[in-house]
Amino acid sequence: VQLQASGGGLVQAGGSLRVSCVMSGRTFSDYAMYWWRQAPGKEREFVAAIGWSAPSQDYADSVKGRFTISRDDAKNTVYLEMNSLKPEDTAVYYCVADSRFEYGARSDDGMDYWGKGTQVTVSS
Repeated sequence: VQLQASGGGLVQAGGSLRVSCVMSGRTFSDYAMYWWRQAPGKEREFVAAIGWSAPSQDYADSVKGRFTISRDDAKNTVYLEMNSLKPEDTAVYYCVADSRFEYGARSDDGMDYWGKGTQVTVSS
């Protein structure tokens, strides 16, 4: 299984960025998709999740109202649209595929597949 993230980069505070992740090697529509992030010196944290087929969405409080997760099953792709970016959003963003979706779950234990991540840097 491969999860290839792209779209990261450098953006000024208040700006927008969209990161994408393409999955191959498995049936994309069978998986809930997640975005996690890890900033330097900090623990990895949940960002957003989207269920499968009739997608539910879940967001960390820190990004609610600013980030939107979506998926295109025809393209095997999950997106994270990030608006009103803040310097504290600076992190490596990882896409994750898992056969489970539980609203409110915040543990990354045992998640099925992880991508390599894409760097997002927000300058002040």
